[in-house]
Amino acid sequence: MIDVNELKFDEKGLIPAIVVDAVSKKVLTLAYMSRESLAISMEKGLTCFYSRSRQELWLKGETSGNYQHIVSITADCDKDALVVMVEKDGPACHMGTESCFENPLWQSSELHEFSVDGLMELLLERKALRPEGSYTTYLFDKGLDKILKKVGEECTEVIIAAKAEDKRETVYELADLAYHCMVLMAQSGISVNDIRRELASRHIIDHKVKQEKMT
Repeated sequence: MIDVNELKFDEKGLIPAIVVDAVSKKVLTLAYMSRESLAISMEKGLTCFYSRSRQELWLKGETSGNYQHIVSITADCDKDALVVMVEKDGPACHMGTESCFENPLWQSSELHEFSVDGLMELLLERKALRPEGSYTTYLFDKGLDKILKKVGEECTEVIIAAKAEDKRETVYELADLAYHCMVLMAQSGISVNDIRRELASRHIIDHKVKQEKMT
């Protein structure tokens, strides 16, 4: 751990803080902290910033209720910028969106961004709009029993590929299984964050179990 005194605040006594969702890893906002707001943030475990427009401290969520509970604060290599990992109670942006970064400016025609969250958004769109010719639409049209059958079939395919110690085939079948599991999630109203939180809680339990075994 570094000392707070090692941080480099600018000529106005501020340091940029990039706030990131600890669950989804999505960038939520870019704000600024003064020495005082940083001290409050670490004391309360809640993000507190310095508003450059209002020239005052503001505890995120104090008015809206959308508090940001701090998981960790990390400085960059030059110690003049911070990344603040948080678990949020609600939208990060004052506009009511999950993130302040919601306005696409440019996108490569050759390189394509992929995320599990983006795939889930696509699946939910397929569920709502049911475009013709889509395999995902077919699954939603057939309903839960068909989706469950496909999940079961893909589980079997994963087992067969793994038993054969065929890495390439196992990866392929795991991807198929993951896709069909996500279709099941969309059908059942389960979000990606629901699974992330469950996995995170199990990680904590596993860590405690390891500690108990060592003592």
